[in-house]
Amino acid sequence: MKKTEFITSVGFALSLVFYMTQSEVCPPSCSCKSPVEAEGLHVDCSSRKLREVPALPLNTTRLYLQNNSLTTVPPGALDSLSSLKEVKIFDNPWNCDCHILYLKLWLEDVSAASPENIRCATPAPIRMKPLRQLTGNELGTCKRLLPIKCLEFFWRDLVLIAGAIITLIIVAWALKCSKKLVCQINLKRYYTRGWLLGRHSFKNHKIQ
Repeated sequence: MKKTEFITSVGFALSLVFYMTQSEVCPPSCSCKSPVEAEGLHVDCSSRKLREVPALPLNTTRLYLQNNSLTTVPPGALDSLSSLKEVKIFDNPWNCDCHILYLKLWLEDVSAASPENIRCATPAPIRMKPLRQLTGNELGTCKRLLPIKCLEFFWRDLVLIAGAIITLIIVAWALKCSKKLVCQINLKRYYTRGWLLGRHSFKNHKIQ
C-alpha cells in the first residue's frame, strides 16, 4: 500500500512540475518579465524576425509579437492563453489564405486583441486589407477546410479523453489489487500466527 501511495505522489509531483514548467518558462527567442507576480508574465517577442509563434507560457497576460515575419498561426497555438489582457501582432506579413482563418476567429473572440491594424500582405488582390474585413467570398475555399480541421480536433480530443479514462481505470485497478494483496497478506499472517499458537498450546497440553 505504501508503494502505491509513493507512486501516486511521484506522479502528482511530476504533473505539477510539468504544469509549472509549461506555465513559467520563457521562450528562448523572447524576453519575459513579471512586474507583479499576480499579473502573470509580459512576453515580448517583437522585432525578433520570428517566422512562427513560439510555445508561450500559460500565464502570459501581455503578448507582443509585432514587427516579425509571421505569415500564419497554427490552429490551437493561442487557445491556452486564457489570461491575456493585451495582444499586439501587427506589422507582420500575414498570408490571408484559408490558414489565416484560425487567427481571424481567435481575434474576434479575444477582447484583448486589436485586429483593426492587422493587415494582409498576400495574396495580391487583398494586400493591405484589414484581417477583420475579410469576407466569405475571399475565404471561400475555407468552407471545405474548416470541417476537416474541426474533425481533426474532434478525434484529437477523443483520443485524449480515452487516454485519460484508460489511465484512471488502470490506477483504480492497481489500487484495488494492492488493497486485495495487503488483505491477503494480513489474513495469511493471521492464520499462520493462529496455527503456531494452536500448535504451541497443543505441545504444552501434551507435556502436562
